[in-house]
Amino acid sequence: MDRHQRGFTLIELIVVIVILGILAATALPRFINIQSDARIAAVQGIAGGLRGAVALVQAKWQVQGGSGVALVNMADGTTVAVNSANGFPTAAQAGIGNAMSDCVAGAGACQGNTAVFAATSTFTPPGGGATCQATYTAATAAVTAVTGGC
Repeated sequence: MDRHQRGFTLIELIVVIVILGILAATALPRFINIQSDARIAAVQGIAGGLRGAVALVQAKWQVQGGSGVALVNMADGTTVAVNSANGFPTAAQAGIGNAMSDCVAGAGACQGNTAVFAATSTFTPPGGGATCQATYTAATAAVTAVTGGC
């Protein structure tokens, strides 16, 4: 009886495994960018925190009498400066900075993020920039998550 075995030789199997390893090592980093995903999640988390802080401060402003109230006293004793006409936290450190649990301006000073207080305040995660940050506009209480460059 003449039997021929069918299958791959050991050398052929090793060559295929090496080629797959090389492809995985070069292609995988293009599909998995964990740092970018982490920055996007951080920006979205900051934006969510800002929205929550604005809502809580405005609700507390209503409870304290609404129109004409310029300072809101939160339950933990923090005082937040607000626009006395609408109850939105101001863009200053005494406003949105205090509403976000005593954030101060500077790198890493606001729960690990960089905070810059101006008419439109910005909160940038480590490694982020102008195209990777959450912004708060005091005039409209608009919170925007910019994640295009994360």
